[in-house]
Amino acid sequence: MTDYNSIFAAASNLSVTDRLRLIDELAASVPDDEPPALSEEWLAEIERRTAEIDSGKVVTQPWPEVRKQLFTQAGLKSAD
Repeated sequence: MTDYNSIFAAASNLSVTDRLRLIDELAASVPDDEPPALSEEWLAEIERRTAEIDSGKVVTQPWPEVRKQLFTQAGLKSAD
C-alpha cells in the first residue's frame, strides 16, 4: 500500500478543481460512527452554535447551496 506522503505528494499535483473534488470524496468516505476526537474548545463552540440554531438566531443553508457559492466565489466550476 502507498504511504501517506506519496499520496499527499501525488494529490498536491492535481488541479485545484480535482483537489477540491478529492477532499469532498474523502470527507464523504469517513464513517459517521468514527468522528474525530475534538478539543474542549471545539465542543464548546459546537454547543454555542447549536444553541444559536435551536433558538432561531441563525438560519442554516443546505450544503449544496453553500458549496455552489464557494465554488462560484473561487471562480471554479462545480466538481460534480
